[in-house]
Amino acid sequence: MAKASALHILVKTEKEALALKAKLEKGADFYQLAKRHSMCPSKKQGGDLGEFKRGQMVKPFDNAVFAKGSEDKPLIGPVKTRFGYHLIKVLYKS
Repeated sequence: MAKASALHILVKTEKEALALKAKLEKGADFYQLAKRHSMCPSKKQGGDLGEFKRGQMVKPFDNAVFAKGSEDKPLIGPVKTRFGYHLIKVLYKS
């Protein structure tokens, strides 16, 4: 079964996600932005979700992380789910 490890930032609006993405693309620290802006409890760990298997996350998130070529993208998103908008940094997948 496919596994991955990722960091994410969860915010309410696409506008917020795009603003944070712009900061990340200019070199901002993912960990610090997650701690400051994410609505997910994982923000305490800088957005670290740990390792998870394919199918454990909500479908749009899962599809984005396990998409072919996602490991080559430094930043994925915004990805819309029922929880809000995610910016995702895939650490590894196997």
